[in-house]
Amino acid sequence: MVRVDRTRSLAERLPAALYLSTGALVLSSTSLTAQEPAEVTAGSHAVALEELAVQGAGSGTRLLAPTPYTAAAAGLNLTTPNRSGSRLDLSPLQTPASIEVIPGQKIRERGQETVQEAITQNAAGITTIGAPGNGLGAYTSRGFAGVNSVMQLYDGTRLYVGAGTITYPFDTWNVDRIEVLRGPASVLYGDGAIGGVINVVPKKPVAVPINAARAALGSDGVKRLAIDSGGPIGENVFYRLNVSANQANGWLRQNGDFSNLAVSGAVLYQATPDLAFTLSHDYGYQEPLRYFGTPLIGGRIDPRTRFNNYNVDDSRIVFEDNWTQFKTEWTPTADITIRNTAYRLKSDRHWRNVETYTFVPSTGLIRRTNPIEIFHNQEQIGNRFDAAFKGEVFGFRNEFVAGFDVNHIKFSHTNNSPYRGETSVNPFVFSPGVFSSLDLTTLGYATSSDQYSLFAENRLVLTEQFSLIAGVRYDAPTVRRSDPRTPSAGFTKDFSALSYRFGAVYSPTPDSSLYASYATAVDPVNSLITLSLAQKDFELSTGEQIEIGYKQLFWEGRGEFTLAGYRITKDNLLTADPLRPAVSIQVGSQSSHGVEAFASLGLWENWRVEGNIALVHAQYDDFQQAVGSAAVNFAGNQPISVPARVANLWLSWAFAPRWEARAGVQFVGETFSDFANTVRRPAYEVVNASVDYRVSETSHFSVRAYNLLDKVYPVTGSSVSWLLGRPRSVEVAYNVAF
Repeated sequence: MVRVDRTRSLAERLPAALYLSTGALVLSSTSLTAQEPAEVTAGSHAVALEELAVQGAGSGTRLLAPTPYTAAAAGLNLTTPNRSGSRLDLSPLQTPASIEVIPGQKIRERGQETVQEAITQNAAGITTIGAPGNGLGAYTSRGFAGVNSVMQLYDGTRLYVGAGTITYPFDTWNVDRIEVLRGPASVLYGDGAIGGVINVVPKKPVAVPINAARAALGSDGVKRLAIDSGGPIGENVFYRLNVSANQANGWLRQNGDFSNLAVSGAVLYQATPDLAFTLSHDYGYQEPLRYFGTPLIGGRIDPRTRFNNYNVDDSRIVFEDNWTQFKTEWTPTADITIRNTAYRLKSDRHWRNVETYTFVPSTGLIRRTNPIEIFHNQEQIGNRFDAAFKGEVFGFRNEFVAGFDVNHIKFSHTNNSPYRGETSVNPFVFSPGVFSSLDLTTLGYATSSDQYSLFAENRLVLTEQFSLIAGVRYDAPTVRRSDPRTPSAGFTKDFSALSYRFGAVYSPTPDSSLYASYATAVDPVNSLITLSLAQKDFELSTGEQIEIGYKQLFWEGRGEFTLAGYRITKDNLLTADPLRPAVSIQVGSQSSHGVEAFASLGLWENWRVEGNIALVHAQYDDFQQAVGSAAVNFAGNQPISVPARVANLWLSWAFAPRWEARAGVQFVGETFSDFANTVRRPAYEVVNASVDYRVSETSHFSVRAYNLLDKVYPVTGSSVSWLLGRPRSVEVAYNVAF
């Protein structure tokens, strides 16, 4: 806890609901070496006026808040409250689950320009299986893979997955923090979270004026420009605006360019000391890399094809996303907090590409198939409400929250299915050609979905060392599908699911906790709002997890450590009927068990090391698929794209005045591309490094090297092609606060 100076009143300077934002705890101007400006923000964690303090003098003066309300750029933030692991604003130390808080400042210091990089290079056990064509928004966690098992939120709001695609957020400039919850989270957010939840929280309005900018140039024609501005625009009105634009020629010889623009703005009106309204809008425009993989020749990547893109010359990918939210927070008493969030999410997407490339040994050519043109139009309108109460039950301290969540989602899928057409090109020297399809692009289907849920969570504090936490959620989605091509394929389907969690936390010391929990979860058999006629009679897949863990701060806060062990089972998977291999039945099962560890150590004043490791044994327990005319049982095999080992290691060293160096290693173990585990993708490690030089107290230069050893590695892939990670590249950036 930061020492609070009560000798100076702030009543005339700040509304009661203002607090320090993530990563902004700055004690003096000299601590701005390569950091971001201090921020005092308004948001969900209200801090009473007497808990704020002013320390220091002159240009070095900064407003301080108690450390429980801030997320430091270094360390694991075990004492930082969050809403991803619990709706009770508990810290990771108080939560019976594996929850990480990754500050935006740490993300930007490490040169992680995309949300995907920030998650996979910082969070324990999370890997990506996404491609530029689906927005890079697909991950694996604890043995489960894909957008239907690892849920993604933006500022606490879930975007329903349309045909396996999520395209926002993608840029880290406006990120205040990323909260990662590993393990089942349906009790908090509904179906589609058996592997975990990733919540990207944007920067919030600030009470103290801040301005920051960044410009960067790099290899492959990379150009970046960004600005961050915030402050008061009236006595009780505060704002935040972030704009980031990126453009590059790309590392591929053909069609390797990409560009994007992200704009995030918010205005907070503090109507009274206990009532605040926030209106925010986020806009994202992307023309991502039009790359769908490199074909394997002889089962490997031929060095001559590493930089080739086999897509057509007039290929196109465009994503446009708009998110509008209106939040109300009212705290009528110190023990009651009422929150409401109304929102509208709109996504428009367009693809026109040839997406499958296969080397044919008999001809020595690359066969290009699946000329695909698709349009997505998706709109989600919803409202989330909850009320939290603090009091006593039978003489014990108690915290309780209850609420509801309602959504209406419209989705249309326009395409040229069945995507017929084929061309062949020389693997090494070729003309990309133009898009050509035998099929017209027309409306394929449209869905209209309604969802409502009720949820509640309770924490009973039996002693200062022991607490019990329980939660429950009931979901009832309805999906209506129309198919203009085949009207008989239309249907209406109602689902329902009950999820719950029980946990206990024991704290032998104020800086440590032991916990155990049991949680249930549900996953859809496909993206729920794009359910097909063949899947309408299937129920939601069900799962459960048992987890135990230990969390510890030590060395007077310079060290933090977490350790967790778990077992997850998932039932009602789709498998082939042994008697009718062409027919799917819902009797399959899958399981995983593993261990995860995370440590952060401030070894000396100018050294820090952070690392995590995840070991998981995942397998199909009862899983049959049609192979030819027979049903083959793949029980005991490792699930597709799920690695058994994942690790990250980061080292930072302030080796001289005004200088700081960082290096990170990301390791992902071997994976398989088929159910039979015969098509292997090799393990890989990627090394990134950077050096910062502080030009002045408010500005610094950065030189960053990505994939320093120029490793050729597959991010994801199939039996015929691999999606390769980017080769070695270098960027120079200048950051300034003013």
